[in-house]
Amino acid sequence: MNAPIRIPAWQRPHWHPGGEEIYLHYYVFGNFQNVRVPSAPYGSDGLPHGIEVSNHHHSALRSWEGYPLKGELGRLFKEEAPDAYRAAVDAPQVMILRGTLPDQGDVGYLRDTLGVVAGLLDIGGVAVLDPQIVTLFGADAWRSHYLVRDGAPIRNHLLILRDDEDNGDGYWIRTRGMRKFGRPDVSLRHVPEGDSDRAGMLCERLAEMQALGAHFVDGQALEADGLRGFVAKLGGSAVEAPFYNTYVEFRWPH
Repeated sequence: MNAPIRIPAWQRPHWHPGGEEIYLHYYVFGNFQNVRVPSAPYGSDGLPHGIEVSNHHHSALRSWEGYPLKGELGRLFKEEAPDAYRAAVDAPQVMILRGTLPDQGDVGYLRDTLGVVAGLLDIGGVAVLDPQIVTLFGADAWRSHYLVRDGAPIRNHLLILRDDEDNGDGYWIRTRGMRKFGRPDVSLRHVPEGDSDRAGMLCERLAEMQALGAHFVDGQALEADGLRGFVAKLGGSAVEAPFYNTYVEFRWPH
């Protein structure tokens, strides 16, 4: 096995205290050895205060209302990652890592948590589910995605979606996963078809700004890519679909 890649804890240069909390949530499926999780080689001192881990017999979770491998979600994972899905379904144990933390000026909390996930994969983990980005990874795919020399890009921690607007007026482009950074998800509404790639890149940049600590305020005007007329609208909450997070929304200027 190659030497483990240490996960960096980058600073958030635009950070100042905000009122939102960071939320992390991962499932690790496997048959785990009864040993201390080897997170230190990945730069992690263990789970940060506020993030808890629980070990479950997989059979006990299958009837749970929130069980993530059944129903529509299960069908999605089976279609998009069939090998990871089968490995997860067949695994006898499930580790659930979950919790909230106060907003903070670096991402040491994320390094420490991902270091524990990496350590669990080294002692019997076979698949990782990140429900915040609706993605199931096999062990090797997760390592390739997050154990990147000099650190995985912010984009790797997020999901960017594009859907048709209900009224047919362009596309709705938005993120999932910004609760990992204690920030609202980004929403761009009524994007014309010809601007959809441009809007996707803008959505990613706005998410990265927030991951680095920036805040938007309600009514804030924004000029981007030479376009004027973006005005921030804040909304949402952790219990409201579709984001299950707060959001900052901009209507595409025409």
